[in-house]
Amino acid sequence: MQNLVNFFGALKGGLAQGVIQCRTATDLAPGMRILLEDPRRKTLGARHSLLKRVWRMAKCKADCIERPLSLAFQKLGSVVGRYPYVFLLLPLFVAAALGAGFIFLQEREANDIEDQFTPVNGPAKLERTIVVEHFPPSEDFSQLRLTSDGAYGSLIITGLHEENILTEAAFDDILELDRRVKNITTGNTFENLCAKTKGNCLSNPILDIIDYNATQIVSLAITYPMNNGMFLGTRIGGVQLKPDSSEISSAKAVRLFYFLDEEKTMENSEWLNGFLKLLSNYTQQKTVHVSHFTSISRQNEFETNADSVIPLFSVTYFLAITISILSCSRLDCVRTKVWVAAFGVVSAGLAVLASFGLLLFCGMPFAITVATAPFLILGVGVDDMFIMISCWQKTEVDKAIEVRLAETYKEAGVSITITTLTDVLAFYIGLLTPFRSVQSFCMYTSTALLFCYVFNITFFGACLAFNGRREKGNRHWLTCMRVSEASGDAKGCCVGGAYDKNTRKEFEMPMDSFFKNFYGPFLTRMWVKVLVCLIYAGYLAGSIYGCFQIQEGLDLKHLAADGSYVADYYDNEDEFFSDFGPNVMLVIQDEHFQYWNPTARESLDLCLDIFQYLTMADSDLPPISWLHVYVQFGMNSGFDVDNETQFKSHLTAFLNYSDFSQDVNFTNNQIHASRMFVQTVNIRTAIDEKNMLNVFRETADECGKLQTPVDLIVYHPAFIYFDQYAVIITNTIQNIIVATCAMLVISLLLIPNPLCSLWVTFAIASVIVGVAGFMALWDVSLDSVSMINLVICIGFSVDFSAHISYAFVSSEKSSANEKAIDAITKLGYPIVQGAVSTIAGVVVLAAAKSYIFRTFFKIMFLVILFGAIHGIVFIPVFLTFLSTCGQTCSNSHEENKENLRSSTNEPQAETDMSNSRTRIVEAHTDHD
Repeated sequence: MQNLVNFFGALKGGLAQGVIQCRTATDLAPGMRILLEDPRRKTLGARHSLLKRVWRMAKCKADCIERPLSLAFQKLGSVVGRYPYVFLLLPLFVAAALGAGFIFLQEREANDIEDQFTPVNGPAKLERTIVVEHFPPSEDFSQLRLTSDGAYGSLIITGLHEENILTEAAFDDILELDRRVKNITTGNTFENLCAKTKGNCLSNPILDIIDYNATQIVSLAITYPMNNGMFLGTRIGGVQLKPDSSEISSAKAVRLFYFLDEEKTMENSEWLNGFLKLLSNYTQQKTVHVSHFTSISRQNEFETNADSVIPLFSVTYFLAITISILSCSRLDCVRTKVWVAAFGVVSAGLAVLASFGLLLFCGMPFAITVATAPFLILGVGVDDMFIMISCWQKTEVDKAIEVRLAETYKEAGVSITITTLTDVLAFYIGLLTPFRSVQSFCMYTSTALLFCYVFNITFFGACLAFNGRREKGNRHWLTCMRVSEASGDAKGCCVGGAYDKNTRKEFEMPMDSFFKNFYGPFLTRMWVKVLVCLIYAGYLAGSIYGCFQIQEGLDLKHLAADGSYVADYYDNEDEFFSDFGPNVMLVIQDEHFQYWNPTARESLDLCLDIFQYLTMADSDLPPISWLHVYVQFGMNSGFDVDNETQFKSHLTAFLNYSDFSQDVNFTNNQIHASRMFVQTVNIRTAIDEKNMLNVFRETADECGKLQTPVDLIVYHPAFIYFDQYAVIITNTIQNIIVATCAMLVISLLLIPNPLCSLWVTFAIASVIVGVAGFMALWDVSLDSVSMINLVICIGFSVDFSAHISYAFVSSEKSSANEKAIDAITKLGYPIVQGAVSTIAGVVVLAAAKSYIFRTFFKIMFLVILFGAIHGIVFIPVFLTFLSTCGQTCSNSHEENKENLRSSTNEPQAETDMSNSRTRIVEAHTDHD
């Protein structure tokens, strides 16, 4: 507790000091006030000149938050170094206690596809509520009038080698398969569970046509898509018609449905599992190929996806530890950081355990998308570790452990705070999305990143302290036995502890030397800068082109694993049954609409004509309208349909003896609502689905603006999933804009140079454009899954550029090129380490059989790749072009010192006093 008190006391003191530094120009530097009060500075011009210099220094050192935060981290590092046992054991205890929340994992799982992957407040859900309210389920089943997918098993039967399916041999197999399906018994028979119409199980039209006799399929003339009033567009596929006729000459597929009574939920589930068992063991016949699907298949396959990646997590953990150890290893048996690297990965694992356990305790739903989070956290969690190790290696080895750790925290604390804040804030902004799967992922991941940050500055800092004690005692990394001190850069297992006698620091890592002596100078050559700009222009052009190729929407078959029977069924459905789309329900919800009024009916007919002649509606099939049939019925029966009383008095009898009893809500002599249907065609792609939904809703709105308004809504169960198209792009753009603005604010507050903060924001935009463009070129659609990754992109694109920008403006080198080399030397290798470790954390997902996890890998790979390239290639070059950022701030300090000395015109005897005053100015303007 005393340690926390010390830490917050230091923070309070540091903030107070920062506030003092951010007052007026005269308060900024007491030394300046002394000079202003000097009797020799009586002229207004002299005072004005001096104030201008003060203001220039104030602008270039906008470290009101950064400086006190650095001082607070310095104090914390000292406390951790002094009491490492406390900071080692306390996080372990917290992780163990919170990790107990995993006992609630099973009951917190939220894998309902509709709930997780459709917009929370999607219009179709409201439309469904209206339809259910006005048209409650009837005892007579009608597939056309379903408000949900229903409970069913389905078969798509195709001829082998795409042969004609309308043959006697093929239908012998089809009828045998139909018989076996209907004989499935799982405590209940199909006859008892089936959905019934007028007391009989709903049958398959194609089998009714041949009267369950295979020999008749050859002799019968079947017309398409309508055959004696039966619609066959969704039952026979791959149809070829005879010339100048609607008669079928051949077909490639037949689809059978077996609908069940939705009210018998438990019994239905058992029967459908029996259906799946039968078909999974079904031996394909010589004449036909069978693909199968049920109403529970998509959900079952989706729920098994998470289990498929659990074995991959152990591989990821092994890769993360291996890469961390290899990248932090030295030949010096004392200076090597094997255990530090290993415990850095352990720290990330503890963060996952603690954060997930906490949220499970709090009742946060655990969606399948969260299963990808541990891979990400494990990769990202070690990034800050590499920064801290790099800063530790730049401290003097003969100083006390708490002093070294204080310097490490002071140097690394602000940098890792910037990246953590940006990452966490990006994920929390992702909570604004209307998709629960995205919300769940963002909540778990952002919380885990916070725990990663806390564990890094506590648990991992303690590990650094213990490792420092081992190094100070010159002990072997494995045996902890004292070894002889090496005189040079040590090699071998019997000596170690070598360090640079001049700088009193550890020898540079070979990769650090590469970035300092080769890569940095190479990158700052003028012709290389020009080449980098050309490469960036090519990158930007390819990205923008890709953005125009991006597809929207989540294909539901992608929720199943590769090779699943679900994918086979969907492929056959797309190939053979895409000519006809949903039969869309048009609901008139205005209970004041006068159906008996000729003017109102004309307005309604005009509305229906507009729908029918849309490009995505079948103009050859008239809308299914109870009103048209009823008007004809009235004319044939001799009553006046234009008279309200007669219209209503005959309506009940008409509905009772027709197929339209479920299409009119007629109670208490009032028509509260009615519905009609329009058949759509050629809805093959996600773009077709999006356009159809938008055009139908726009047309419904236009019907409400007619001279006699028709208050319409359009609905189909598939619209629940199509709603994602209405929000996916706008919501993604909204999240990106909000998060980018938030990143800019954080950068302005914590990076002590506003102009360079703008470059961080530029990096965000550049990486987002690149990821969006190249993900389209890599066959990844913009959906609720990839939206998660674009949210990630916002935060992660900041990481590398923020580190480099912060190091650039903090550098004390004089020229822009030297600043760039200095920044690359300090952070080039940590950035590479972080990028490699993060990619290693997710690379195993490339082998996953699930689209969700493969998509996560693809976009994370692009995010990290482009982020790293921006960090060590594009941003350093672009920063050198900014003379105000690269030179003005750094040179103004030296210029001011010279100007102060020259402008005083003091005799040599007073030079010491002038220098003393100048040092006061330096103390309040220098960064460190």
